[in-house]
Amino acid sequence: MVAKEILEVLYAPHKVFKKIVQNPGYLGPFLLLLIFVLGQVGGSYMVATRSYVETTSPQTAPLVAQGDLWTEAASYWHANDGVTVSNNTIDYINGTLATASIEFTASDANNVSMEINFDGSVRCAADAFQNVSFRVKQVTPSDTPENVSLYLYSLSDSYFYYDLTSEFSSSTVDQWNNITLTTGDGAAGWENNGATWENITGLKLEFTWSETANVDLLVDRLFFKGDYEGLYGLYGVSYLANAALNAFAPFLFEWLLLTGLMYVMIKGLKGSVIWRPLMVAVGFSLIVIAIQSIILVAVYSALPDVYYPLEVLAGSNEEFTVAYQVILDTIADVTLAVAVVQAFSYIWTVVLGTFVVRAVTGDKKIAEQATMSATVSEATTSIEAVPFSWMKCLLVSGLSLFVTIIVLGLFGL
Repeated sequence: MVAKEILEVLYAPHKVFKKIVQNPGYLGPFLLLLIFVLGQVGGSYMVATRSYVETTSPQTAPLVAQGDLWTEAASYWHANDGVTVSNNTIDYINGTLATASIEFTASDANNVSMEINFDGSVRCAADAFQNVSFRVKQVTPSDTPENVSLYLYSLSDSYFYYDLTSEFSSSTVDQWNNITLTTGDGAAGWENNGATWENITGLKLEFTWSETANVDLLVDRLFFKGDYEGLYGLYGVSYLANAALNAFAPFLFEWLLLTGLMYVMIKGLKGSVIWRPLMVAVGFSLIVIAIQSIILVAVYSALPDVYYPLEVLAGSNEEFTVAYQVILDTIADVTLAVAVVQAFSYIWTVVLGTFVVRAVTGDKKIAEQATMSATVSEATTSIEAVPFSWMKCLLVSGLSLFVTIIVLGLFGL
C-alpha cells in the first residue's frame, strides 16, 4: 500500500495526497529517507573513486595533522657559524596550520647555509613523492647570490646536489621565490653522490655572495609532494559510512522546516491545518530529493579523475584560488548537469507542495479537528473545508521552499 502511494505521488499527486492526509502514516516518508540515504552513499562513492588528493611530507592532507611542520619551528634547523636562526611570525606564507617562517640573519657575511634533518626518511621513488617544494625570500642583500646550492642527504652522509643559482638570477629581492624541483630516478639537474631516492634524511641550502653584507633570508613551506592517493582508497568503508550519517540531516531538516513553514503560512492565511497529516504529506513530497539523489549517482559517474593538489588542501588564499579554478574547469560539465537537476527538483517540489496544501486545506476531517479548539463563533465560520485557491497553494508551497533553501544553506545542509 505504501509503495503504491509513493508511486502515485509521481503520476497522480492530485489524488494520492487526498488519501494521504486522510490516513497519514510515517512509513512512506521513512522509506523515502532510506532511498535518499542510499542515493547519497552511491553519489559519494562515485565522487570518492574519482577524487585523488596530494599527500605530502610533512603530512598535510587529507588528514590535516602536521601542516607546514618543518618551517614552523626554528629548533628544527641548523646554520653555519655567525648565523642566527629564528621564527618570523609576521612574514610567512599563510596556509593551513601556518603561523611562521624560518628566518636566517647574519652580519658581514658572504656565505649562509641552513640545514634540517628529518625525523625518519622520505621516499622519492616513482610510486611516492615526486617533487620537493619550498619558498625562499631574500630580504637582504640586494645583490643576486653568486651561487645557491641544494643538497638532499641520504644514508651514510651520501647526498644529491642541485645547482639553484639560475632560480635566483632573475628573482626579485624581498619577494617570495617558489622553488619546485622534480625528484626521483631520472629527474634532471641532480648530481648523485652515492645517495638513494628511497631514503632522503635531510636538506641543506647554501647561499654565497661575491661580497660580504648583512644577510636576511626567509624559508617557508618545505614539502615533499606529488604523490596522489584515491580518496576512497584512503578512507574505504568509513568514508561511505560518514556519507550515510551525513545524509540523514538534510532530509530530516528539510522535512521538518518545510512542514513548519507551510503550517505557519496556512494558519496565517486562515486555512485549516493539522500537523501530522501535513507532515506526512510533505514527507511523501520529498520523493523528489530521493529521486534526485539517484539521478546524481548517474551524473557523478561521468566525473573525470579530479586531482586536489596541496595548494587546494592547505595553500594560501591566492594559491587556493588559482588551483581550485583548475578543478572547477575540469568538472564544469558535471557541475552544470547537477545545477540543472537541482533546478528541476526545486520546481517539482513546489508543484507537489501545491498539491499538499490543496489537499490539507480542503480536507473536511482536518477542518473539523482544526476547529475543535476554536470558539463557537470561529467554528461556525470554519467548519466547512474550503481549500485554498491554486494560486494561494502555489504561494504557500513556493515561499516555504524558498525560505527552507535559504535556511538550509545558512547551516550548510
